Amino acid sequence: MPLEISTRESEGVTIVDLKGRASIGPNTDRLDHDLRKLAAEGVRKILVNLAGLTMIDSSGIATIAGTYVSLAREGGSLKLMRPSDRVREVLTVMRILNSIPTFEDEAAALASFHPATRSATS
Repeated sequence: MPLEISTRESEGVTIVDLKGRASIGPNTDRLDHDLRKLAAEGVRKILVNLAGLTMIDSSGIATIAGTYVSLAREGGSLKLMRPSDRVREVLTVMRILNSIPTFEDEAAALASFHPATRSATS
């Protein structure tokens, strides 16, 4: 099954929706290309929606983790959203969930990119 990748924007955050399998070969090559392209275009806030992802292997994880590190070096951030049980299992075993913030709710994920600022009178 090919990996389907679509992007949308909400509240200044680029959401990357994944559907299918993020496994070694053309699927993760395309994911890597698309994530690198977003970063090269100046995107600094990426939310990867894993809800439609049925499988991820080490190459898919490496692609996501590499983008997370690259964005962090540039002052940006990458976060994950809604991993299925099967994908969550793999991310847990690989200890990715300990490193990359992960959310179940899109509104909460988007809000995390915009921490509340303190007023000057506080």
